[in-house]
Amino acid sequence: MCFSHLRWNFVFQRPHHIFSRIEKEATVYFLEEPIYDGDAAAPRIDVTTPLEHVTVVTPVLPQGASTGLALEAQRLILSDLLARHAGAPIVFWYYTPMALLFSAHHPCDLCVYDCMDELRAFRGASEQLEPLEDALLRRADVVFTGGRSLFEAKRRLHPNVHLFPSSVDAGHFAAARPGAAGGPLADPPDQRAIPRPRVGFFGVLDERLDTDLVADLARRRADLQFVMLGPVAKIDPADLPQADNIHWLGIKRYADLPAYMAHWDAGFMPFARNDATRFISPTKTPEFLAAGLPVVSTPIRDVVSPYGDENLVAIAATAEAFAAALDRVLAEPRAVRQARADAFLAGLSWDRTWAEMRRRLLSVQPLTDAADGFLETPVGSPAVPIGS
Repeated sequence: MCFSHLRWNFVFQRPHHIFSRIEKEATVYFLEEPIYDGDAAAPRIDVTTPLEHVTVVTPVLPQGASTGLALEAQRLILSDLLARHAGAPIVFWYYTPMALLFSAHHPCDLCVYDCMDELRAFRGASEQLEPLEDALLRRADVVFTGGRSLFEAKRRLHPNVHLFPSSVDAGHFAAARPGAAGGPLADPPDQRAIPRPRVGFFGVLDERLDTDLVADLARRRADLQFVMLGPVAKIDPADLPQADNIHWLGIKRYADLPAYMAHWDAGFMPFARNDATRFISPTKTPEFLAAGLPVVSTPIRDVVSPYGDENLVAIAATAEAFAAALDRVLAEPRAVRQARADAFLAGLSWDRTWAEMRRRLLSVQPLTDAADGFLETPVGSPAVPIGS
């Protein structure tokens, strides 16, 4: 049972990488937060199966439905699923402590808190997050963190915390490199008319993006085209800077990202430095490198160390420094930098991440008491229909 604040049908992120591997060994229910639909006359449940053994469950409620109704809908869904799998080893895997509001009363064989973000620091965060995270840390058998900054913040709060920083599917992004197997990827139609050189970004466009920096860079460097991919969240789209050389192309499928990146000349990560970015460990850092692109980033702690320290990513704190860094990385020979990046990335993969997570889970005493090993039951414990 995965309790996620991120939706499956959104930007492909850490939960997708991990659970697309777990589902090869177990039946997975990915429980999303409710959607509020003005056209819904009554509550309903939307169910999709994006992977063979992953069932995504989304409560859909009438617009204006109370928090109490939302929690009751989630309680009923969870109780129904658990009853239908009575007797099977059950793992609760939390990305959001808010899910405790409807799940805390249920027992499970193993409780995992995979802390990929400091959600309390995000815009619009609930005042309940802090006490609920404290409760989740008391309940969890094991805690994983998505970056070193988070690890350092959480390690003193729980006796079994392990660092699993952002990893990479290097083969997926290597398709963007010149000379990649299968031949060059075609430039996507909505990017084809944009002149070169192109500097690109992909990810959620929210309060973590330094829009002033993007605007300043575009003014300073009219010779560069800035391509921005991703959905807008928690900020007004009208606040996004507009210029002839800034191109907001919207959300793209994970499968299509290499085609866009194959026709970029550099990647950039113009993250703001604020509470929301204090603990982030951007997955796109190794993804840019795997695609063969030079990268410039603002001084985000988990980018500076290790990527800046290893001279894999150029770090710049101001628009002036950022523009100069882009000049340097665009001019430098790619082969030497790519060799360094490949040597670093050789130690990273989501397969390795899941294998090591699995090993940690198998060592947790409550689970080894409940079953011979984590996910040792056959994957056919099929997903069962969910009642309305």
